[in-house]
Amino acid sequence: MDRLQHSAWQYVAEVLPPEELPMLAAHALVDGRDSPSLRELAGLPRRSDEAEIRELYVQALHELGIPLPDEETAGRYLLVSLAFGLVKGELSPKDAADRLSMTVAARTREETQFLSVAADYSEWIGPDELSGWENDLKTAAHSLTTSTDLGPGIGVPGPRHH
Repeated sequence: MDRLQHSAWQYVAEVLPPEELPMLAAHALVDGRDSPSLRELAGLPRRSDEAEIRELYVQALHELGIPLPDEETAGRYLLVSLAFGLVKGELSPKDAADRLSMTVAARTREETQFLSVAADYSEWIGPDELSGWENDLKTAAHSLTTSTDLGPGIGVPGPRHH
């Protein structure tokens, strides 16, 4: 999965802020991707009109034949990417829970378990309960990463943007 294919699910899952899309487009050009809208997007400043950035991004994906996934698929990619981030040590259990949108739909038993344990996190969780929750989340993440068909190369999303 290349950078642009990757970005498509992140965009739909709302973990890729629009101001990052012009730089993403520039990197995609360097990677050998090319289309009129991609070039135009790459030339925009970060602080450009958000609607224009979004429109050019979606048009560039269309020109390059990269489909935007539906929200359910994007959510599943988000879930799996957070599990891989946790398993690889790139994210702490709290980071993984914080980056998870609760609108995510789980399709498999392992996705459901990871989502369920992550949803149990609260800032009021006591120190005596925290390590148990972290271990449960790591266990659920491991089960998910070893059972998923979505693959390890999907990357870890940045912090959520509201």
